Amino acid sequence: MSSLWTRCNNCQRILYKEDILENHSVCPACSFHFRLSASEWLALFFDDSQFDIHDHDIKPLDPLQFVDSQPYAKRLADNQRKTHLPEAVVNGTGTMGGIRVAISALDFGFMGGSMGSVVGEKVTLAVERALSEKIPFIMVSCSGGARMQEGALSLMQMAKTSAALGRLEKAGLPYISVLADPTTGGVTASFAMLGDLNVAEPNALIGFAGPRVIEQTIKEKLPKGFQRSEFLLNHGMIDEVVPRKNLRPYLIRALRLFLNTSA
Repeated sequence: MSSLWTRCNNCQRILYKEDILENHSVCPACSFHFRLSASEWLALFFDDSQFDIHDHDIKPLDPLQFVDSQPYAKRLADNQRKTHLPEAVVNGTGTMGGIRVAISALDFGFMGGSMGSVVGEKVTLAVERALSEKIPFIMVSCSGGARMQEGALSLMQMAKTSAALGRLEKAGLPYISVLADPTTGGVTASFAMLGDLNVAEPNALIGFAGPRVIEQTIKEKLPKGFQRSEFLLNHGMIDEVVPRKNLRPYLIRALRLFLNTSA
């Protein structure tokens, strides 16, 4: 297939790539939301797509010398080469609707956006930067959860990031959590669901254990749409489902309400 065209994973239509990009990487035929990279999320949110990147020189190690089908060190090197990122999260600061804000975004292309020690450290640093500058913090989650190759060290990041967000709350600074598809595992069980406002994209998979694991455990068939963002909204687990084209203006309005500032 020509590089000018792509197939939508949802409706299976062949689409002109430029039409998708102009529509914020959303299928113009069926509204399927394609995944964005961390850098694309930051460019989407910040004014004029201009922002400063922070903590970019922090890279993961292999403390457990972990090997599954291949060594963890090789997986890291392969993903760094593939994504041109040192880790699965990118931290940025800039203005959003004229409001200075710190934003962190997970990149699913880097080991499924999984959270290891460095991801936890960088998210914590972003929160501490928001605390230092007294500005709001926004987190974009798109992750398979805690990174198994780092064992308990990855699970420790759940407490670390949550404690940092607790300090942000104590300081009275807003935290908005944006949940993209998928947001699962230890990320869901920590910072992804701790926002003053938890907002999800349409049809995003959000949960702790996967639906197949739950069905096998409880020996029952799950309801249609279980763990999708609309299901969570109907059951009071999130605050709103917002299409990507409306997300930036929605978040700017929310920030102004939190900060009690006018346009």
